[in-house]
Amino acid sequence: MKATNKIYIFLVLTTLVVVLIYAQGIIIPFILAILFWFMIRVIKKLLAKVRYIKHWPQWLLTIISSLILLSFLFLIVQMITMNIKFLSNTLPVYESNVNKITQLINLKFDVELSSLLSEYIKDLNLGDILSRLFSTLTNLFGDTFIVLIYLIFLLLEEPTFSTKLKAMYPEQDRHEKMKTLVSKIDKSVSNYIALKTMASLLTGFLSYFALLFIGVDAPFFWAFLIFILNFIPTIGSLVATVFPAAFALLQFGEFTPAILVLAIVGVIQIVVGNFIEPRAMGKTMNISPLVVILTLMLWGLMWGISGMLLSVPITVIIIIIMSEFEGTKPFAILLSRDGKIQK
Repeated sequence: MKATNKIYIFLVLTTLVVVLIYAQGIIIPFILAILFWFMIRVIKKLLAKVRYIKHWPQWLLTIISSLILLSFLFLIVQMITMNIKFLSNTLPVYESNVNKITQLINLKFDVELSSLLSEYIKDLNLGDILSRLFSTLTNLFGDTFIVLIYLIFLLLEEPTFSTKLKAMYPEQDRHEKMKTLVSKIDKSVSNYIALKTMASLLTGFLSYFALLFIGVDAPFFWAFLIFILNFIPTIGSLVATVFPAAFALLQFGEFTPAILVLAIVGVIQIVVGNFIEPRAMGKTMNISPLVVILTLMLWGLMWGISGMLLSVPITVIIIIIMSEFEGTKPFAILLSRDGKIQK
C-alpha cells in the first residue's frame, strides 16, 4: 500500500510539473492577476484608514483602488517607453565609446587578456541588448489583456467569496478552519507584497537619485529595473547593480562612473536588503534562506524570470497550506526559517 501511495505521489507531482511548464501561458497571467488583486486589497486597507474615506462603500473603494493601481502601472509604462527611446537615440555614443574602453583595457591588463576582452566588446550589439532587455521587462507581466480579464473577474467574485466558503463548508468547525486558512494566506501574501513593494520602491528611489547625481542616462529606466529585480531574492539585487554599472561604463567610456554606480547602488542594496527590509518584515516571510534559493531556481527553470519573481509568494502560500494539515505539517516546518509555524 505504501509503495502504491509513493507511485501515486510521484505521478501526481510529475503531472503537476508538466502542467505548470506547458500551461504557463494561462497560469502565469492568473497568478499575476491574483497578486494585483492583493495589491488592490492593500490599497483598499490603506484608504479605509483615512478618516473621511473609511465609511465609503466597499465597491467604491475597490474601484478607486483599482484606478490607482492601473494609473500607476500606466505611468510606469509611459516613463519606461520614453527612457527606452532616449537610450536608443544615444546608442551611437555608446558604440563610439567601445574603442575607448578597449584602449583602457589595453593599458590596465596584459595583451592576452585585453585581446580577448576587446574581441568580446567589439562583438557587442548594444541595440540588440537594449531591445532584449526591454522585451524581458514587458514580458514580465505576460499578456496584459488576459491579466486584466482575470483581475476583473476576481474583483467581481470577491464580494461573494465568503458566502461561497460558507456553502462549501456548512459545518461550523470546518468553516472556521478554512476561514482561518484563507485569512492567513491573505494576511501573509498581502504583508509580503506591501512590505516588499515599499522596500523595492525605496531602493529604486534612492538609486534614481544616485544615478542622476552620477549622470547616468535614463536614470528612471535603471531605477525601475532595480525596483523590479529587487523582487527576485539574492540574485536580483546583484543583477540590478551590475546592469546600470555596465551601461555607465559604455556611456562614459571610463571606469570611475561605473565604479561609483557599483559602490553607491551596492550600498543602497545592502542597507535596504539587510537592515531595513528584515526589520520591517519580521516573521512575515518565515522561509528558510536555502528554500528561497532552491525555489528561486526551480520556478526560474520552469517559468523564467516570471517564475523568479513569483517564487516567494507561491512558496509562502504552499507553506501556509501545508501547515494546516497534520500529514504535511512536518514539511511546512522543514521549509520554515526557524521551525516555528505561526498559529
